Amino acid sequence: MAKNLLIVGDGEFADIAYEYFTVDSPYEVAGFAVEKTYLKANEKFGLPVVALEEAEQHFDPAETEAHVAITSTQLNRVRERLIGVTKNKGYALANFVSPKAMVWRTAALGENVFIFENNVVQHGVRIGDGCVLWAGNHVGHQTVINDFCFLSSHVVVSGYCNIGARSFVGVNACFADNVTVGADSFVGMAAVVNKSFEQPGQILNGHPAEASRVSAYRYFKVKPQE
Repeated sequence: MAKNLLIVGDGEFADIAYEYFTVDSPYEVAGFAVEKTYLKANEKFGLPVVALEEAEQHFDPAETEAHVAITSTQLNRVRERLIGVTKNKGYALANFVSPKAMVWRTAALGENVFIFENNVVQHGVRIGDGCVLWAGNHVGHQTVINDFCFLSSHVVVSGYCNIGARSFVGVNACFADNVTVGADSFVGMAAVVNKSFEQPGQILNGHPAEASRVSAYRYFKVKPQE
């Protein structure tokens, strides 16, 4: 029997999550939830849209799992916050792993992970809570992708790398072996990261990548996390 699923969010990523969970997972989407401030319609794809603050009154956490489908807004902080809110309401958080992805049996995934088609996740990789791997990435052996990261398409992460929490990695970026980037990093499109940048909140661009004088915190107008 299909498992009931509540999708938190009602934007484009929520639309995509609805399609992928419906077609390629054991879940049946039961409805959507958004914070009351952003509640603009009471129906989506013929399903109810409710205020997240009241979600458990409509979708029993004992019978329904949830997935927070939010992109990298505010350097992934919105997704992180809403995952916390959803967990505190008692919902178990569902993962989506495309059957067209290759996730090796020794890889470890956290909660609320979304892995699109044509990803390769190799032996010993650890992917933290709330991570999104868009289509076509390669994550090399023994690499750690920390909580709430967002990898765009066709990123290549070599072996034994460590990508800091809440980092965003742009399309076609690549990382050499044994590279570490700090939390809240923003790695630009097609950046070639061939050395470590362990200080948090850096913007990395170029071939090879170098750190911008402007921090990710200033650029995105967000505060560092403890």
